[in-house]
Amino acid sequence: MKILKNLLILLVTLLFLTNCEDEPLPPTEEDEGLITTQKINIFIEDIMEDVYLWAAETPDLDPLTETDSEAYFDKMVYSDEDKWSYITDDIDALENSFSGIETSYGWSLAFGRFSNTDNLFAIVEFVYPNTPAAEAELQRGDIVIGMSGGDITEENYMDLLYGESLSVTLGIISDGGIGPSSNISMTAEELHLNPVVFTNIIEHGGRKIGYIFYAQYIAEYNASLDTAFQHLINENVTDLVLDLRYNPGGGTVAAQHLCSSIAPLDAVNNERTLVSFRWNDGYQEYWESNNITSQLKINFIDDVPHKMDLNNLYVLTGTGTASASELTITGLKPYMMVKTIGATTYGKYTASITFKPEDIYDSKSYYEEFDNWGLQPIVLRYANSQGVTDFKDGFMPDIPVKDILMDDYEKEEYVMQLGNKEESLLKAALEEITGFEVISMSTKSAIKAPEYTLFDRGFSKFDINKRELVIDHLKKDFLKELY
Repeated sequence: MKILKNLLILLVTLLFLTNCEDEPLPPTEEDEGLITTQKINIFIEDIMEDVYLWAAETPDLDPLTETDSEAYFDKMVYSDEDKWSYITDDIDALENSFSGIETSYGWSLAFGRFSNTDNLFAIVEFVYPNTPAAEAELQRGDIVIGMSGGDITEENYMDLLYGESLSVTLGIISDGGIGPSSNISMTAEELHLNPVVFTNIIEHGGRKIGYIFYAQYIAEYNASLDTAFQHLINENVTDLVLDLRYNPGGGTVAAQHLCSSIAPLDAVNNERTLVSFRWNDGYQEYWESNNITSQLKINFIDDVPHKMDLNNLYVLTGTGTASASELTITGLKPYMMVKTIGATTYGKYTASITFKPEDIYDSKSYYEEFDNWGLQPIVLRYANSQGVTDFKDGFMPDIPVKDILMDDYEKEEYVMQLGNKEESLLKAALEEITGFEVISMSTKSAIKAPEYTLFDRGFSKFDINKRELVIDHLKKDFLKELY
């Protein structure tokens, strides 16, 4: 299972030779660029032909003849099954994003198009506290109809997430449709984003119900989860609503911690199986024959500081619910009733490991010219303790509910802030838990929203990458064992 490096040593030696029989000439800039590309290509080959879940399906390509490393990687990906593996030349920024460090405005947006027009817009889904968007007093349901003095188009709409600075026009619903209301400007900042964004306790129908909006699975913020759970336990909540509708996933350490804080004590204290892993045939056989169980499953952990010991969990879901969020749903189901409310989840039943050159090569001088490259290959599929896996189409909700982002008086659908008992998904959860209707106390003017469709959503330029289930709790042991 060791990665082979001798071919590269030979390659570097040959590239430095010339047709001159006596003294070699110094390499040109073009030579050095080719050498770097070939090093990256061999790095790709080392990983993809070894630990990649579909290693047996990778094509037989010569890494020394490929001139574009990203294109070479794309050729190595098993496209029939794999829509998640990726390569980056900025691994530092990616790993920061996995840890909640983003250069951002702090808002999450849904992007839409008004019916029968080419006019695009954005709706605020939620805003992180203490961010440029929060300081601008933006909130869920605000509509953005213009940017930098012009229209929002298919070519520029992602600038609302990625730009370094931004001037936008907010819209307001009127009888004639949506018109401009005000302008705001923001400058993106490097933010450290706590994924435990909102918590609330709601009394309804004689029950005390806890609510947690969790935006990403980040182990560095497990203490924030602990604080939230301690508060709910101290307040004697009877039920929990976990809002994962926009949660793209994250690391296994955070997922293990969250599930262990929620599940029944029998599962937690006895450290029963949360999910099991299936690697490619070579690795599966290796782990099993050497009885390395840490690479074959994740168990509940009994040393979490606060245990809610619940028998029922209500999870709010959407198309953005992916990866570790789906692991939470399927991993807990064998041990408790898990009811999903909202929309069908993304469908991510696999997991990955972040590989950097420093993880597998000993000499810094060897990889220093590509030390910020990294691979995030899919290395396994997971299943819950009952064998449920391959949920490629996501989990359909037990209770389908529309996530309301724009008011519509004709249907009496109003935008509510997350954690408000009248918010559409939370309202449905409260009614399911208690059997009592949530009576609306809201009053809205009689203005109908124009017809529209949503076509995209996001928070970060790393949104697609965040749909990974990142095996952070096994990586150190994995590398120690193999490299």
